[in-house]
Amino acid sequence: MTLSSFLSDNESRILSELFSLLSIPSVSAKAEHKPDMQRCAERWSELLLQVGMDRAEVLPTAGNPVVFAEKWVGDALPTVMIYGHYDVMPVEPLELWNSSPFEPVVKDGKIWARGADDDKGQSFMHAKAVEYLLINNELRCNVKFLLEGEEEIGSGSLEAFCEANKVLLKADVILVSDTSMLGADMPSITTGLRGLAYWQVEATGPCRDLHSGIFGGAVANPINELCKLIASLTDAHGRITVPGFYDDVEEVSPAERAAMQHIPFDETAYKETLQIKNVQGEAGYSTLERTGIRPTFDVCGIWGGYTGEGSKTVLPSKAFAKLSCRLVPHQEHHKIGLLIKKYLENNAPDSIRIEVTPIHGGDSYVCPIDLAYYKAADVGYTKAFGKKPLPVRRGGSIPVIATFEKVLGVKSVLMGFGLESNAIHSPNENFPVSMFFTGVTAIVEFYRELANQQNNS
Repeated sequence: MTLSSFLSDNESRILSELFSLLSIPSVSAKAEHKPDMQRCAERWSELLLQVGMDRAEVLPTAGNPVVFAEKWVGDALPTVMIYGHYDVMPVEPLELWNSSPFEPVVKDGKIWARGADDDKGQSFMHAKAVEYLLINNELRCNVKFLLEGEEEIGSGSLEAFCEANKVLLKADVILVSDTSMLGADMPSITTGLRGLAYWQVEATGPCRDLHSGIFGGAVANPINELCKLIASLTDAHGRITVPGFYDDVEEVSPAERAAMQHIPFDETAYKETLQIKNVQGEAGYSTLERTGIRPTFDVCGIWGGYTGEGSKTVLPSKAFAKLSCRLVPHQEHHKIGLLIKKYLENNAPDSIRIEVTPIHGGDSYVCPIDLAYYKAADVGYTKAFGKKPLPVRRGGSIPVIATFEKVLGVKSVLMGFGLESNAIHSPNENFPVSMFFTGVTAIVEFYRELANQQNNS
Protein backbone atom coordinates (compact mmCIF):
# COMPACT_ATOMS: atom_id res chain seq x y z
CA MET A 1 0.00 0.00 0.00
CA THR A 2 1.37 3.41 -0.93
CA LEU A 3 1.56 6.07 1.74
CA SER A 4 -0.75 8.41 -0.22
CA SER A 5 -3.43 5.73 -0.50
CA PHE A 6 -3.10 4.85 3.19
CA LEU A 7 -3.61 8.47 4.16
CA SER A 8 -6.49 9.14 1.77
CA ASP A 9 -8.30 5.86 2.52
CA ASN A 10 -7.99 6.36 6.27
CA GLU A 11 -8.36 10.15 6.54
CA SER A 12 -11.75 10.04 8.27
CA ARG A 13 -10.59 7.44 10.81
CA ILE A 14 -7.31 9.22 11.50
CA LEU A 15 -9.04 12.53 12.16
CA SER A 16 -11.65 10.83 14.36
CA GLU A 17 -8.88 9.29 16.47
CA LEU A 18 -7.10 12.64 16.76
CA PHE A 19 -10.38 14.31 17.71
CA SER A 20 -10.80 11.82 20.56
CA LEU A 21 -7.61 13.30 22.04
CA LEU A 22 -8.43 16.92 21.24
CA SER A 23 -11.82 16.66 22.94
CA ILE A 24 -10.21 15.93 26.33
CA PRO A 25 -9.51 19.20 28.23
CA SER A 26 -6.07 18.18 29.49
CA VAL A 27 -5.10 21.60 30.86
CA SER A 28 -2.17 20.92 33.17
CA ALA A 29 -2.16 24.43 34.67
CA LYS A 30 -5.52 23.92 36.36
CA ALA A 31 -6.06 21.49 39.24
CA GLU A 32 -9.69 20.99 38.20
CA HIS A 33 -8.48 19.13 35.10
CA LYS A 34 -6.46 16.53 37.01
CA PRO A 35 -8.91 13.71 36.06
CA ASP A 36 -8.69 14.81 32.42
CA MET A 37 -4.92 14.35 32.49
CA GLN A 38 -5.35 10.70 33.45
CA ARG A 39 -8.12 10.24 30.88
CA CYS A 40 -6.01 11.71 28.08
CA ALA A 41 -3.01 9.54 29.00
CA GLU A 42 -5.19 6.43 28.94
CA ARG A 43 -6.64 7.38 25.56
CA TRP A 44 -3.13 7.83 24.15
CA SER A 45 -2.21 4.39 25.45
CA GLU A 46 -5.23 2.84 23.72
CA LEU A 47 -4.40 4.52 20.41
CA LEU A 48 -0.75 3.44 20.51
CA LEU A 49 -1.78 -0.18 21.04
CA GLN A 50 -4.09 0.14 18.04
CA VAL A 51 -1.14 1.43 16.00
CA GLY A 52 0.65 -1.85 16.67
CA MET A 53 3.03 -1.09 19.53
CA ASP A 54 4.08 -4.13 21.56
CA ARG A 55 3.23 -2.36 24.78
CA ALA A 56 1.70 0.92 25.84
CA GLU A 57 1.08 1.92 29.42
CA VAL A 58 0.38 4.86 31.67
CA LEU A 59 3.15 5.28 34.24
CA PRO A 60 2.99 7.45 37.37
CA THR A 61 5.28 10.36 38.15
CA ALA A 62 5.34 12.81 41.04
CA GLY A 63 2.85 14.85 39.00
CA ASN A 64 0.83 13.94 35.93
CA PRO A 65 1.43 10.48 34.43
CA VAL A 66 3.50 9.73 31.36
CA VAL A 67 2.57 7.42 28.51
CA PHE A 68 5.27 4.96 27.47
CA ALA A 69 5.02 2.67 24.46
CA GLU A 70 7.49 0.42 22.66
CA LYS A 71 7.82 -1.54 19.44
CA TRP A 72 10.87 -3.77 19.40
CA VAL A 73 12.10 -4.87 15.98
CA GLY A 74 15.60 -6.14 16.71
CA ASP A 75 18.40 -5.90 19.25
CA ALA A 76 20.98 -4.87 16.64
CA LEU A 77 18.85 -2.01 15.30
CA PRO A 78 18.87 1.63 16.42
CA THR A 79 16.13 2.88 18.71
CA VAL A 80 14.16 6.05 17.99
CA MET A 81 12.15 7.57 20.83
CA ILE A 82 9.34 9.99 20.06
CA TYR A 83 8.74 12.64 22.69
CA GLY A 84 5.59 14.72 22.89
CA HIS A 85 3.15 16.13 25.42
CA TYR A 86 -0.57 15.62 25.87
CA ASP A 87 -1.17 18.59 28.16
CA VAL A 88 -2.41 21.86 26.68
CA MET A 89 -2.52 25.53 27.58
CA PRO A 90 -5.57 27.14 29.23
CA VAL A 91 -8.14 28.35 26.69
CA GLU A 92 -9.12 31.70 28.16
CA PRO A 93 -10.41 34.15 27.00
CA LEU A 94 -13.20 31.87 25.79
CA GLU A 95 -15.15 34.67 24.14
CA LEU A 96 -12.42 35.05 21.51
CA TRP A 97 -12.81 31.49 20.22
CA ASN A 98 -14.86 31.02 17.06
CA SER A 99 -15.68 27.45 18.09
CA SER A 100 -15.52 25.48 21.32
CA PRO A 101 -11.82 24.73 22.07
CA PHE A 102 -12.54 21.13 23.08
CA GLU A 103 -15.06 20.36 20.36
CA PRO A 104 -12.69 19.92 17.39
CA VAL A 105 -13.97 20.75 13.92
CA VAL A 106 -12.54 20.93 10.41
CA LYS A 107 -13.30 24.21 8.70
CA ASP A 108 -11.54 25.97 5.82
CA GLY A 109 -9.14 23.03 5.58
CA LYS A 110 -7.96 23.39 9.17
CA ILE A 111 -8.50 21.51 12.42
CA TRP A 112 -9.70 23.99 15.08
CA ALA A 113 -9.16 22.99 18.71
CA ARG A 114 -6.84 23.52 21.65
CA GLY A 115 -3.93 21.13 21.07
CA ALA A 116 -4.55 20.79 17.33
CA ASP A 117 -0.93 21.81 16.80
CA ASP A 118 0.60 22.00 20.30
CA ASP A 119 1.14 19.16 20.78
CA LYS A 120 -1.53 16.51 20.27
CA GLY A 121 -1.72 17.04 16.53
CA GLN A 122 2.01 17.04 15.96
CA SER A 123 2.61 14.05 18.24
CA PHE A 124 -0.18 12.07 16.58
CA MET A 125 1.56 12.38 13.20
CA HIS A 126 4.27 10.09 14.58
CA ALA A 127 1.73 7.48 15.63
CA LYS A 128 0.25 7.39 12.12
CA ALA A 129 3.68 7.25 10.48
CA VAL A 130 4.63 4.24 12.61
CA GLU A 131 1.25 2.61 11.88
CA TYR A 132 1.86 2.86 8.14
CA LEU A 133 5.40 1.51 8.39
CA LEU A 134 4.18 -1.47 10.42
CA ILE A 135 1.35 -2.21 7.97
CA ASN A 136 3.85 -2.12 5.10
CA ASN A 137 6.51 -4.05 7.04
CA GLU A 138 8.95 -1.16 6.51
CA LEU A 139 9.98 -0.37 10.08
CA ARG A 140 13.73 -1.02 10.37
CA CYS A 141 14.36 0.32 13.85
CA ASN A 142 12.95 0.06 17.34
CA VAL A 143 10.48 2.75 18.34
CA LYS A 144 9.51 4.14 21.73
CA PHE A 145 6.99 6.82 22.66
CA LEU A 146 7.29 9.07 25.71
CA LEU A 147 4.36 11.45 26.16
CA GLU A 148 4.19 13.66 29.23
CA GLY A 149 1.48 15.76 30.83
CA GLU A 150 3.42 18.69 32.27
CA GLU A 151 5.28 20.36 29.39
CA GLU A 152 3.12 23.47 29.48
CA ILE A 153 3.93 23.94 33.19
CA GLY A 154 7.65 23.26 32.97
CA SER A 155 7.96 19.43 32.89
CA GLY A 156 8.55 19.44 36.63
CA SER A 157 8.27 15.67 37.12
CA LEU A 158 10.00 14.42 33.99
CA GLU A 159 13.67 14.76 34.98
CA ALA A 160 13.18 12.55 38.03
CA PHE A 161 11.24 10.06 35.89
CA CYS A 162 14.10 9.97 33.38
CA GLU A 163 16.68 9.52 36.13
CA ALA A 164 14.72 6.57 37.53
CA ASN A 165 14.04 4.95 34.13
CA LYS A 166 17.26 5.28 32.13
CA VAL A 167 17.14 1.67 30.91
CA LEU A 168 13.50 1.92 29.87
CA LEU A 169 14.18 5.16 27.98
CA LYS A 170 17.44 4.09 26.36
CA ALA A 171 17.50 5.31 22.75
CA ASP A 172 19.84 6.46 20.01
CA VAL A 173 17.91 9.60 19.13
CA ILE A 174 14.78 11.43 20.23
CA LEU A 175 12.35 12.82 17.67
CA VAL A 176 10.29 15.83 18.72
CA SER A 177 7.49 17.52 16.81
CA ASP A 178 6.70 20.51 19.00
CA THR A 179 8.28 23.30 16.97
CA SER A 180 7.39 25.35 13.91
CA MET A 181 8.60 26.08 10.38
CA LEU A 182 9.31 29.37 8.67
CA GLY A 183 6.23 28.90 6.48
CA ALA A 184 4.01 26.36 4.76
CA ASP A 185 6.06 26.73 1.57
CA MET A 186 9.31 27.30 3.45
CA PRO A 187 10.19 24.09 5.33
CA SER A 188 12.73 24.41 8.10
CA ILE A 189 14.14 22.29 10.88
CA THR A 190 14.73 23.82 14.28
CA THR A 191 18.37 23.37 15.23
CA GLY A 192 18.37 25.43 18.42
CA LEU A 193 16.00 26.34 21.23
CA ARG A 194 16.44 29.04 23.83
CA GLY A 195 16.32 28.25 27.52
CA LEU A 196 13.80 29.74 29.93
CA ALA A 197 13.67 31.15 33.43
CA TYR A 198 10.34 32.26 34.94
CA TRP A 199 9.48 33.94 38.23
CA GLN A 200 6.64 35.55 40.15
CA VAL A 201 7.42 38.74 42.04
CA GLU A 202 5.38 40.07 44.96
CA ALA A 203 5.87 43.66 46.13
CA THR A 204 4.40 44.65 49.50
CA GLY A 205 4.04 48.20 50.78
CA PRO A 206 1.69 49.17 53.63
CA CYS A 207 -0.01 46.52 55.74
CA ARG A 208 -3.40 47.16 54.09
CA ASP A 209 -4.96 49.01 51.16
CA LEU A 210 -5.04 52.73 51.89
CA HIS A 211 -7.15 55.74 50.86
CA SER A 212 -5.16 57.27 47.99
CA GLY A 213 -6.20 60.78 48.96
CA ILE A 214 -5.24 60.56 52.61
CA PHE A 215 -2.03 58.55 52.13
CA GLY A 216 -1.08 59.17 48.49
CA GLY A 217 2.20 61.05 48.16
CA ALA A 218 3.40 59.99 51.60
CA VAL A 219 3.33 56.19 51.36
CA ALA A 220 4.93 54.25 48.49
CA ASN A 221 2.57 52.66 46.00
CA PRO A 222 3.82 49.06 45.39
CA ILE A 223 2.53 49.09 41.82
CA ASN A 224 4.44 52.28 41.01
CA GLU A 225 7.62 51.00 42.62
CA LEU A 226 7.40 47.55 41.05
CA CYS A 227 6.97 49.14 37.61
CA LYS A 228 10.05 51.30 38.16
CA LEU A 229 12.05 48.30 39.34
CA ILE A 230 11.02 46.19 36.35
CA ALA A 231 11.77 49.05 33.96
CA SER A 232 15.30 49.26 35.33
CA LEU A 233 16.02 45.70 34.19
CA THR A 234 16.60 46.86 30.60
CA ASP A 235 18.34 49.91 29.20
CA ALA A 236 17.62 52.17 26.23
CA HIS A 237 19.53 49.80 23.92
CA GLY A 238 17.49 46.74 24.82
CA ARG A 239 20.28 45.28 26.97
CA ILE A 240 19.52 43.57 30.27
CA THR A 241 21.16 45.51 33.10
CA VAL A 242 21.58 42.72 35.65
CA PRO A 243 25.29 42.35 36.50
CA GLY A 244 26.69 39.07 35.22
CA PHE A 245 23.68 38.32 32.99
CA TYR A 246 25.75 38.14 29.79
CA ASP A 247 28.80 36.42 31.27
CA ASP A 248 28.01 33.00 29.78
CA VAL A 249 26.18 34.09 26.62
CA GLU A 250 27.39 32.28 23.50
CA GLU A 251 28.48 34.81 20.91
CA VAL A 252 27.44 33.32 17.58
CA SER A 253 30.20 33.35 14.97
CA PRO A 254 30.21 35.95 12.20
CA ALA A 255 29.83 33.11 9.69
CA GLU A 256 26.62 31.85 11.29
CA ARG A 257 25.26 35.38 11.63
CA ALA A 258 25.98 35.93 7.95
CA ALA A 259 24.18 32.69 7.09
CA MET A 260 21.13 33.86 9.05
CA GLN A 261 20.86 36.86 6.74
CA HIS A 262 20.02 34.47 3.90
CA ILE A 263 16.95 33.09 5.68
CA PRO A 264 13.91 34.48 3.82
CA PHE A 265 12.22 37.01 6.11
CA ASP A 266 9.88 39.84 5.18
CA GLU A 267 10.01 42.32 8.06
CA THR A 268 7.32 44.51 6.53
CA ALA A 269 4.91 41.59 6.33
CA TYR A 270 5.95 40.56 9.85
CA LYS A 271 4.95 43.97 11.20
CA GLU A 272 1.73 44.05 9.21
CA THR A 273 0.70 40.62 10.45
CA LEU A 274 1.28 41.68 14.07
CA GLN A 275 -0.26 45.12 13.46
CA ILE A 276 2.74 46.96 14.90
CA LYS A 277 4.47 50.04 13.53
CA ASN A 278 7.99 48.86 14.24
CA VAL A 279 10.06 46.09 15.78
CA GLN A 280 12.12 46.60 18.91
CA GLY A 281 14.90 44.81 20.72
CA GLU A 282 18.59 44.64 21.49
CA ALA A 283 20.56 47.14 19.43
CA GLY A 284 22.90 45.71 16.80
CA TYR A 285 20.86 42.59 16.01
CA SER A 286 18.23 41.74 13.41
CA THR A 287 14.74 40.48 14.25
CA LEU A 288 15.71 36.87 13.49
CA GLU A 289 18.85 37.21 15.63
CA ARG A 290 16.90 38.77 18.50
CA THR A 291 14.44 35.86 18.50
CA GLY A 292 16.92 33.08 17.88
CA ILE A 293 20.39 33.72 19.29
CA ARG A 294 20.00 36.47 21.91
CA PRO A 295 18.61 36.36 25.46
CA THR A 296 15.57 38.42 26.43
CA PHE A 297 13.63 39.75 29.40
CA ASP A 298 9.83 40.10 29.42
CA VAL A 299 6.97 40.92 31.75
CA CYS A 300 4.40 38.18 31.15
CA GLY A 301 1.80 39.59 33.52
CA ILE A 302 1.37 42.38 36.07
CA TRP A 303 -1.46 43.18 38.44
CA GLY A 304 -2.50 44.77 41.71
CA GLY A 305 -4.94 47.22 43.22
CA TYR A 306 -8.50 47.66 42.03
CA THR A 307 -9.31 46.41 38.50
CA GLY A 308 -13.08 46.03 38.71
CA GLU A 309 -15.79 48.12 37.11
CA GLY A 310 -15.82 51.83 37.89
CA SER A 311 -13.30 53.52 40.15
CA LYS A 312 -11.90 52.94 43.61
CA THR A 313 -9.35 55.43 44.89
CA VAL A 314 -7.05 52.99 46.61
CA LEU A 315 -3.34 52.84 47.29
CA PRO A 316 -2.82 49.04 47.19
CA SER A 317 -0.94 47.02 49.73
CA LYS A 318 0.52 44.63 47.14
CA ALA A 319 1.54 44.37 43.51
CA PHE A 320 2.50 41.28 41.50
CA ALA A 321 4.28 40.44 38.27
CA LYS A 322 5.26 37.36 36.32
CA LEU A 323 8.66 37.72 34.65
CA SER A 324 10.59 35.56 32.21
CA CYS A 325 13.92 35.41 30.42
CA ARG A 326 14.71 33.47 27.29
CA LEU A 327 18.25 32.16 27.52
CA VAL A 328 20.88 31.11 24.99
CA PRO A 329 23.55 28.37 25.02
CA HIS A 330 25.76 28.28 28.15
CA GLN A 331 23.35 30.36 30.23
CA GLU A 332 22.17 28.15 33.11
CA HIS A 333 18.65 28.95 34.23
CA HIS A 334 19.28 28.44 37.95
CA LYS A 335 22.22 30.84 37.83
CA ILE A 336 20.20 33.45 35.94
CA GLY A 337 17.37 33.00 38.42
CA LEU A 338 19.65 33.88 41.31
CA LEU A 339 21.03 36.92 39.47
CA ILE A 340 17.54 38.27 38.77
CA LYS A 341 16.41 37.60 42.34
CA LYS A 342 19.47 39.34 43.79
CA TYR A 343 19.03 42.33 41.49
CA LEU A 344 15.36 42.83 42.36
CA GLU A 345 15.95 42.47 46.09
CA ASN A 346 19.02 44.73 46.14
CA ASN A 347 17.48 47.47 44.00
CA ALA A 348 14.04 47.65 45.59
CA PRO A 349 13.50 50.82 47.65
CA ASP A 350 13.16 50.53 51.42
CA SER A 351 9.52 51.55 51.10
CA ILE A 352 8.50 48.11 49.73
CA ARG A 353 9.41 44.47 50.38
CA ILE A 354 10.16 42.18 47.42
CA GLU A 355 9.66 38.41 47.30
CA VAL A 356 10.84 36.53 44.21
CA THR A 357 9.53 32.99 43.64
CA PRO A 358 10.96 30.81 40.84
CA ILE A 359 8.20 29.08 38.86
CA HIS A 360 10.07 26.93 36.33
CA GLY A 361 12.93 26.97 33.86
CA GLY A 362 15.15 25.00 31.53
CA ASP A 363 18.34 25.29 29.55
CA SER A 364 18.88 25.86 25.83
CA TYR A 365 19.61 23.20 23.22
CA VAL A 366 21.51 23.02 19.92
CA CYS A 367 21.34 20.10 17.45
CA PRO A 368 24.40 19.60 15.22
CA ILE A 369 23.42 19.47 11.54
CA ASP A 370 26.07 16.83 10.79
CA LEU A 371 24.23 14.33 13.00
CA ALA A 372 23.13 11.30 10.93
CA TYR A 373 19.61 11.51 12.32
CA TYR A 374 19.39 15.19 11.40
CA LYS A 375 20.45 14.27 7.87
CA ALA A 376 17.66 11.67 7.76
CA ALA A 377 15.18 14.34 8.85
CA ASP A 378 16.55 16.65 6.15
CA VAL A 379 15.81 14.00 3.53
CA GLY A 380 12.35 13.45 5.00
CA TYR A 381 11.42 17.13 4.65
CA THR A 382 12.94 17.35 1.18
CA LYS A 383 10.84 14.47 -0.11
CA ALA A 384 7.64 15.61 1.61
CA PHE A 385 7.86 19.30 0.65
CA GLY A 386 9.81 19.08 -2.59
CA LYS A 387 12.51 21.42 -1.32
CA LYS A 388 15.40 21.23 1.12
CA PRO A 389 14.62 22.55 4.63
CA LEU A 390 16.53 25.42 6.17
CA PRO A 391 18.27 24.87 9.53
CA VAL A 392 16.99 27.59 11.88
CA ARG A 393 17.48 28.45 15.53
CA ARG A 394 14.10 29.33 17.06
CA GLY A 395 13.24 31.50 20.03
CA GLY A 396 10.98 29.12 21.92
CA SER A 397 11.87 26.77 24.75
CA ILE A 398 11.29 23.09 25.40
CA PRO A 399 13.19 22.68 28.68
CA VAL A 400 13.04 18.90 28.70
CA ILE A 401 15.16 18.65 25.52
CA ALA A 402 18.23 19.80 27.43
CA THR A 403 17.23 17.42 30.22
CA PHE A 404 17.22 14.47 27.81
CA GLU A 405 20.77 15.27 26.75
CA LYS A 406 21.93 15.72 30.34
CA VAL A 407 20.20 12.70 31.90
CA LEU A 408 19.87 10.21 29.02
CA GLY A 409 22.87 11.36 26.97
CA VAL A 410 20.77 11.47 23.79
CA LYS A 411 20.47 14.15 21.12
CA SER A 412 17.07 15.27 19.89
CA VAL A 413 16.02 16.13 16.33
CA LEU A 414 13.24 18.71 16.22
CA MET A 415 10.94 17.74 13.36
CA GLY A 416 8.27 20.41 13.88
CA PHE A 417 5.55 21.32 11.38
CA GLY A 418 3.76 24.18 13.12
CA LEU A 419 3.02 27.53 11.51
CA GLU A 420 2.80 31.00 13.03
CA SER A 421 -0.81 31.19 11.84
CA ASN A 422 -1.70 28.11 13.93
CA ALA A 423 -2.09 30.41 16.96
CA ILE A 424 -0.72 28.03 19.58
CA HIS A 425 -1.32 29.20 23.17
CA SER A 426 -3.94 31.60 21.78
CA PRO A 427 -7.66 31.48 21.04
CA ASN A 428 -8.55 29.66 17.80
CA GLU A 429 -5.56 27.32 17.74
CA ASN A 430 -5.61 25.38 14.49
CA PHE A 431 -3.61 23.04 12.27
CA PRO A 432 -4.03 22.65 8.48
CA VAL A 433 -5.19 19.15 7.57
CA SER A 434 -2.82 19.15 4.60
CA MET A 435 0.13 19.98 6.87
CA PHE A 436 -0.80 17.13 9.21
CA PHE A 437 -0.57 14.63 6.36
CA THR A 438 2.55 16.24 4.90
CA GLY A 439 4.11 15.88 8.33
CA VAL A 440 3.24 12.17 8.40
CA THR A 441 4.91 11.84 4.99
CA ALA A 442 8.10 13.57 6.17
CA ILE A 443 8.28 11.31 9.22
CA VAL A 444 7.81 8.16 7.13
CA GLU A 445 10.58 9.34 4.81
CA PHE A 446 12.81 9.94 7.84
CA TYR A 447 12.49 6.24 8.76
CA ARG A 448 13.09 5.17 5.17
CA GLU A 449 16.26 7.25 4.97
CA LEU A 450 17.39 5.86 8.31
CA ALA A 451 17.00 2.37 6.86
CA ASN A 452 19.01 3.45 3.79
CA GLN A 453 21.80 4.72 6.03
CA GLN A 454 21.94 1.33 7.78
CA ASN A 455 22.04 -0.53 4.46
CA ASN A 456 24.86 1.64 3.20
CA SER A 457 26.97 1.58 6.36
